[in-house]
Amino acid sequence: MDIREILDVLMFAGACLFLLAGFPVAFTLAGSALLFAVIGYLFGVFDFSFVGFLTQRIFGVMTNDVLLAVPLFVYMGVMLERSLVAEDLLESMGKLFGRMRGGLGISVAIVGALLAASTGIVGATVVTMGLLSLPTMLKRGYDPALTAGAICAAGTLGQIIPPSIVLVLLGDVISSAYQTAQLEQGIYSPETVSVGDLFAGALIPGLMLVGLYILYLIGMAFFRPETSPALSPEDTYFEKRSDLYGMLLRTLLPPAILIISVLGSILSGIATPTEAAALGAVGATFLAGWRIENAYPGPIYASAAGLIILLVLVQLFDLRYGRDELSSTDLLAMIAAAIASAVLLWGLAICLVRCWRTGTLHDVSRATMEISSMVFVILIGAALFSLVFRGLGGDETVTNLLSGIPGGVVGAMLVVMAVMFLLGFFLDFIEIIFIVVPLVAPVLLGMGLNPVWLGVMIAINLQTSFLTPPFGFALFYLRGVAPPEVTTMHIYKGIIPFVLIQMLMLLLLAGFPQIALWLPSTLK
Repeated sequence: MDIREILDVLMFAGACLFLLAGFPVAFTLAGSALLFAVIGYLFGVFDFSFVGFLTQRIFGVMTNDVLLAVPLFVYMGVMLERSLVAEDLLESMGKLFGRMRGGLGISVAIVGALLAASTGIVGATVVTMGLLSLPTMLKRGYDPALTAGAICAAGTLGQIIPPSIVLVLLGDVISSAYQTAQLEQGIYSPETVSVGDLFAGALIPGLMLVGLYILYLIGMAFFRPETSPALSPEDTYFEKRSDLYGMLLRTLLPPAILIISVLGSILSGIATPTEAAALGAVGATFLAGWRIENAYPGPIYASAAGLIILLVLVQLFDLRYGRDELSSTDLLAMIAAAIASAVLLWGLAICLVRCWRTGTLHDVSRATMEISSMVFVILIGAALFSLVFRGLGGDETVTNLLSGIPGGVVGAMLVVMAVMFLLGFFLDFIEIIFIVVPLVAPVLLGMGLNPVWLGVMIAINLQTSFLTPPFGFALFYLRGVAPPEVTTMHIYKGIIPFVLIQMLMLLLLAGFPQIALWLPSTLK
């Protein structure tokens, strides 16, 4: 092992140690990179021109249309979380399933999936369900470990069920790695893989994971009924069945429409993930304006109608105005589109004013800025780390290491998945995406692995980083809001079956890749 390989290993290990010591992620990555760049330069094995490429990387981040979806999806999720969607969903699902054993646990899993597809923010989902569901389930006699595990696992579904910030970031990294792998093979017209492909690939595995959670909860209710008692009839009483249906319609329909609009526009190819994220942000603002104040909903209905009309007109007519020839039909369509846009903006302004009056807009804007800034600062630090690592020959070291593993591509994949799983005990998913994936993905893709399948496998593996002790973030989120009778050991014990379920999902996906590949291939 020469000096460059030693520096590669020390650089990676040093960054992990600094992260474990509690230093900020972005500064740890950038600081480690600069430190080892200087060391490598002093030993004569590093060219400092690699550091100069950082400005190009930053400009690439600034002009990357895909990454624009990150703040938009964050805004969408925070706005929905502030508009109390989760509370109403949990109450409705609890009353719907509460009369059966394990019904509250099933409700938590379903609501977790719905919130995952609408908010995608793990912290907000776990805290909200911990505050609302945990006391109720404990009061009704649920086992504390089972309750804690169900809430933590359901809260992490936002990492795999699209639209997910993890999939957006991972999709961008996988896309770059796929192009790099093809260029290294001499393919100068490389194929591309989009975030939309990754969304399509992750949808069925994500829903299957929800199904496995529910099967486990049903099994616990059947074989150990004392852990999952049913609610009393008084807790689920409605004078009329129509009251229950009305409540379900009122609480389920708006978020369902938003989910279908965002995901449907991406999967059908009508909109890019960034455009769909903008649609989701607007829809979340409408939903918040409708729910925050019990005011006249007419402007919101009119704006929703305007948005639908606008989407239809865009699909049916050519609305470009800078053309030499313009038919009367297209002119009328442009006028209708202008009117629909004005109505849409009018309703959006009213919703924003309502959110501003209650302070919601300020809180949402601040949270969006903080989360988005954190992601992009880490991305810049990771870019410098990657440049220095490559300048020290790290890509060659990783290639030689993975190529020399017995078993070929299968052995290399097993090692990478195991390393990511172990790193998930200590590192956050963002750190793993920006540090590990750019190093190993080009090598694995160069061995012939499908980029969508690889991305979904990594996404499910990263989801476990939120659940694995000692530093699983979902565990900390729940510990912060759990009552004293729920101990840390209850939480650790409760998540073990759900981590095993996720590992089972990884095995199923490894054995049957079409679970992730069928939908993307069908939509093309």
